[in-house]
Amino acid sequence: MAADLIPFTGDLEADETYDGLVFDGVSFADADAGNCHFIDCAFAGASFEGGRLRQARFTDVTLRDTRFVAADLAETGWQDVTLTRCALSGVQAFSASMRRVTFRDCKLDAVNFRGGTLRDVAFEDCLLRDAEFGGAALRRVRFGGCTLARADFAKATCDEVDLRGAELGISGGYESLRGATIDSVQLVTLAPLLARHLGIIVTD
Repeated sequence: MAADLIPFTGDLEADETYDGLVFDGVSFADADAGNCHFIDCAFAGASFEGGRLRQARFTDVTLRDTRFVAADLAETGWQDVTLTRCALSGVQAFSASMRRVTFRDCKLDAVNFRGGTLRDVAFEDCLLRDAEFGGAALRRVRFGGCTLARADFAKATCDEVDLRGAELGISGGYESLRGATIDSVQLVTLAPLLARHLGIIVTD
């Protein structure tokens, strides 16, 4: 954490710009911080319970051990952001735009990325349970070391998406994986599901 960041105190407010601040151990319940812009900030041990951050922007931000529960992050913008050991549960992040974002050792439970744009995004050693990528545009997105449980890619578009090294549990959108890369072990695992999806009967 950069020593020159200024500790934040008080409450978040909508339409504000927060520049060069550290949010250390702070908790926000039902915060109304839509359309805010966080620039060169750090979050450590922070938590968001509910609240509305719709259309907020995060630029050059780090988040560590931070929790988002049932928060509204729809239509948010994320650029040059790193999240480490963060937990997101029941988060609405539909139509969000993410560029050069890294999720590392994070847990994402029922996070809605529908209709979002993810470019140069890395999920590293994450658990993604009931993640919704329906209608999202994924370009150069990696899922190395991740566990995907009931992930939905219906109507998503994949361009240079790398699923190698991930444990794949996909509930829908197999046809949308065109443009994704998997390894041979994953292919063996997915083969029966792909056959079922395509209506192919396999019998000996």
